[in-house]
Amino acid sequence: MSVLLLQLAGPMQSWGDSSRFVRRETRAEPTKSAVIGLLASAQGRTREDPIEDLLGLRFGVRVEQRGRIMQDFQTEKSLSRKRNSREFDKVMPLTYRYYLADARFLVALEAEKTVLENLDHALRSPRWPLYLGRRSCPPEFPVTLGVHDEYDDVRQALEREPWRASKWYKRRYPDQQLEIVCDAADGESFMTQPDMPVTFSQKDRRYAGRAVHRYRIDNLGDVGSDAMHRQPSAVDEPPTFDSTGDADPMNFA
Repeated sequence: MSVLLLQLAGPMQSWGDSSRFVRRETRAEPTKSAVIGLLASAQGRTREDPIEDLLGLRFGVRVEQRGRIMQDFQTEKSLSRKRNSREFDKVMPLTYRYYLADARFLVALEAEKTVLENLDHALRSPRWPLYLGRRSCPPEFPVTLGVHDEYDDVRQALEREPWRASKWYKRRYPDQQLEIVCDAADGESFMTQPDMPVTFSQKDRRYAGRAVHRYRIDNLGDVGSDAMHRQPSAVDEPPTFDSTGDADPMNFA
């Protein structure tokens, strides 16, 4: 087996797996369904095309740089906009949407080398635009870091790859451990996430549960450096998933 590495970074990202009605939340890291959707988009598949071949990819994510939560809200208006119609005077609900700002992730996908090479080629020359969870969130390029044969599996790749956070983030939070979120193996402790897509069809979009295992590793630092083997500092911790930055214009808490 080989491993394809992806770098998911951009000004804003949003990885929802349980959004309902007017509240569209985001997880702290990319979901498997969103990454499969990104791969399908790169290959030029439509929402009605089958995705069974992509569901077998072994999947894992490492949090390189924790993002800050940003909240936005949107209003809706009737498309008809006729003054004398009831729709013109109808009050539409506010929609609250949540994003990760300034986050970075390393994604590893495991499969046969030929399968990953085809995906790598599609990501370098995508048929449809790529985005990080929502269409308003374009990715930083390059998205793909290539196919790697030196790793046995997803976990080995995520545990050995150098830290890819921004330079300013490394200076500010040099001692943080890195969190890995991956498909759970048999017998491991796990949580269930509803992010395994069954179909992306607009008529019958469905998702199944996925067993997810989380753990942390010591920070490997930059390319060529040894593992730091230090515990996270209690001072100046990186932002948590629940925190919002001072620049968040929608922070009313």
